[in-house]
Amino acid sequence: MKCILITGANKGIGFEIARQLSKLGHRVIISGRDNTRLNEAKQKFIEENLTVEHLIMDVGDSHGISAAAEVLRKKNIQLDVLINNAAILLKTDQHILQDDGEILQQTLNINSIGPLRVCKAFLPLIADRGRIINISSGGGSMTDPVGGWSPAYCVSKTFLNSITRQLAYELSSRQISVNAMCPGWVKTDMGGRSAPRTVQQGADTAVWLATAEKIPTGKFFRDRKEIPW
Repeated sequence: MKCILITGANKGIGFEIARQLSKLGHRVIISGRDNTRLNEAKQKFIEENLTVEHLIMDVGDSHGISAAAEVLRKKNIQLDVLINNAAILLKTDQHILQDDGEILQQTLNINSIGPLRVCKAFLPLIADRGRIINISSGGGSMTDPVGGWSPAYCVSKTFLNSITRQLAYELSSRQISVNAMCPGWVKTDMGGRSAPRTVQQGADTAVWLATAEKIPTGKFFRDRKEIPW
């Protein structure tokens, strides 16, 4: 049994990742910034006879991240897997040239710098040979064509991909694997109803990266297959 922390897991892909991992018998801690929504999410798990724990944490707040890490430290909890899922996509994120900087700054703070801060704060709690999984996006790919949608979001995921590679290098001495994954365009509040993929499909690769016997490090995956950065 692994102990797994998932950020932004009160709904959407994060919730589904937590659900699948809990069904597999792992100890799952879901985090989010809203206690009411976390409790509502926990109730849904209870209705499925599943057990999860919850942790209040806003990945956009460095002090809140540190406080959340301290909560687990005081409970002597050691993590085997950290999944950075929390992210935002603002409706006003439409044209990077028209952005006065506020949209980009806010998006980078949550989607890129936030996961890095979480990694740094929780690293003392992550076991050697542990795993870090960053939920990225094909929109962050430097290989795929630019799609003309949500440019700040796409830039934030490119930044997250780069952070992933740097962390993989720096944590290789502890044999902590660090990988990014693209869930695809998924039917969630963020993805919208017209998205072609289910949350189950979107969560699958993260669950695989968290539980497979052997995985590489410093790679980018979609549907359990390595894809170009």
